[in-house]
Amino acid sequence: MNGRFITLEGGEGCGKSTQAKLLSSYLQSKGIETVLSKEPGGTPEGLVLRQLLVTGDKDKFDAVTECLLYYADRRNHLTKVVWPAMEQGKWVISDRYADSTEAYQYYGYDKRIDYNTLQNMYKIVAGDFKPDLTLILDMPPEVGMKRSFAKAANMENKELRFENRQMEFHNNLRRGFLEIAKREPNRCVVVNADTDIETLHKQIVAVVAERFGI
Repeated sequence: MNGRFITLEGGEGCGKSTQAKLLSSYLQSKGIETVLSKEPGGTPEGLVLRQLLVTGDKDKFDAVTECLLYYADRRNHLTKVVWPAMEQGKWVISDRYADSTEAYQYYGYDKRIDYNTLQNMYKIVAGDFKPDLTLILDMPPEVGMKRSFAKAANMENKELRFENRQMEFHNNLRRGFLEIAKREPNRCVVVNADTDIETLHKQIVAVVAERFGI
């Protein structure tokens, strides 16, 4: 594959969607053809799964059920969007990928799913494939939650299933993302998301420019 795969990760309200769009525009300004996507919901089928996963009762699924649904979406996303685009030399930017599943369903739920089971799910779905770069947008959970609820106030379809969990869950998320970054420093870069949109964009551009020489 000649393309690249860049993922943006982080807790609720950290600004991933906005920064993914800005990064896509930046890369296009450098003459790089990009595909902007997300998980869950990067395909028509994924949008159906997204509604199941991010809306409704916060306790309607356990950790294992959620993992299976996320990996069903992930496999579809990889085979229909990510891998075909990369084969064409395009750069795919995804708002969330597998690190979110580990952070949410493993760390967030205080390790209620076996870690090896989680890793085996990944191997079945993606093999040895991994992102070329993962940007982890880090901020205090209480700041992100405030942003997320403010955004949802203006949305007809409120995707608040995870926001409605206790703050302990969100603190676990942050710790999980930081542990993933520490474990895979060659792939993951932590950026301070507790700032304004333009400052965060500049941080991300600096990381991408250094990593890929653009």
